[in-house]
Amino acid sequence: MNSDLIIDNDYRIWLAELKGRIRNVQIKAALKVNAELLNFYWELGADIVKKQATTKWGDGFLLQLSKDLMTEFPGMKGFSRRNLELIRQWHLFYNQTSSPVQFAKQPVSQITQIPWGHNIAIISKCKDIEEALYYVQNILIHNWSRSVLVHQIESGLYQREGKSVNNFAITLPKPQSDLARETLKDPYLFDFLSMTKEYNERDLEKGLIDHITHFLLELGSGFAFVGRQIQIQVGEKEFFIDLLFYHIRLHCYVVVELKTVDFEPEHTGKLNFYIKAVDCQLRKDRDQPTIGILLCKSKDKLVAEYALSDIHKPIGVSEYQLTHSLPEVLRGSLPTIEEIEAELGKEGI
Repeated sequence: MNSDLIIDNDYRIWLAELKGRIRNVQIKAALKVNAELLNFYWELGADIVKKQATTKWGDGFLLQLSKDLMTEFPGMKGFSRRNLELIRQWHLFYNQTSSPVQFAKQPVSQITQIPWGHNIAIISKCKDIEEALYYVQNILIHNWSRSVLVHQIESGLYQREGKSVNNFAITLPKPQSDLARETLKDPYLFDFLSMTKEYNERDLEKGLIDHITHFLLELGSGFAFVGRQIQIQVGEKEFFIDLLFYHIRLHCYVVVELKTVDFEPEHTGKLNFYIKAVDCQLRKDRDQPTIGILLCKSKDKLVAEYALSDIHKPIGVSEYQLTHSLPEVLRGSLPTIEEIEAELGKEGI
């Protein structure tokens, strides 16, 4: 019997598919183990809280429990005194009597689907159950790592999301208008930039593209970078869009206009013009209406609302904040446009 195997393309395709299925099984198995462990932690937390309230075992209860469990199960992690304290804290956090949010069975099933380290970060940094569940649900949707989660909490994403001044309710149909509103933040935090005190719009644009990974993370899930200084021609004139993105969930182009000054009503007119041009020249039948985001140094909310009230294209106005500045002497060390484009090419963006 000939045992030689002819490795053809069909075999390679099937093998690749098989490997993918095995990885999916491994992931599902790991998630199931995590959920079972966290369900046990949840019950253990309830037991600890109850025993401490109804018995007179004293302050050394958790230390003794830790020793006994680690002796009996030496190969099982999670029974240190510190972790038992965290398990208790985790259960108490979601059973706050002062919380307006009723913590029911469904949220319990959600918090047991995310890793234990994520849970600890959430209860350590969030003020209440509502904020905590916001981050839990985003982890389940976007599969955030713990470092990304911590960054989002510390940057106040919960407080900033959906807070821009916009006209989406009158320019976009539901549910597109709701999703677009939730997509925008106010303010945007560009704390990954190092800028001079006298930076201009081109400096800001260069800095954002140089840190495109951080910029996309701050913009939020769904944004795909299309290009900078996108040339459009209307009549005999050429115009250049600062930054152009495509939003995968919204299925539309997003024009980003940068302003290093306070918001002025005339800014919306220019952005409205760019949105019209993209709708006419780039948008396809399958695309939803193009959205504009105006990022400015600061704004008067009422002035922005007035400016948008008679604009017929969907526009959101948000502030941005810089927390780091670069000494003027180092300005020449910033990368050139050519260096930025070369780096983008290496990253495959």
